[in-house]
Amino acid sequence: DLRMSRGLGDVYKRQVVIRRYGAGIIGGRTLDVSGYPYDVIKAGHVIIASDDDETLFKPMPLKESDYDKYDTLPGSHHYVGVLVRSVTKDAPLAAIMYDGEVNDKASPYSVDSIKAEMKTVLPGLVFMHD
Repeated sequence: DLRMSRGLGDVYKRQVVIRRYGAGIIGGRTLDVSGYPYDVIKAGHVIIASDDDETLFKPMPLKESDYDKYDTLPGSHHYVGVLVRSVTKDAPLAAIMYDGEVNDKASPYSVDSIKAEMKTVLPGLVFMHD
């Protein structure tokens, strides 16, 4: 239900996923959601950007064989942070946090396979849980 993704359900989820907001990209960014399989990109989703086009930001792709797991980082892309609040594909206006604490157990997809690489690129973004 999209109303829950924009309503109280998302406020609760955001408070659980984003444990501490340190800093983010001022003004946010519009995400390129072409090829993303779901109608809602959830709070805590990893966001990447193109190395070749400084205006191209998108959700980290999911494995085609298992849409419940992150795929590998595409070539010519880098990690920029995590989505602060859920957005829909028809309005992908993203607040992106690059410094702060993320509850990795409440993230929409496991970051275990990419956590070490993200820490190298974004040292201020910490994944932890209770």
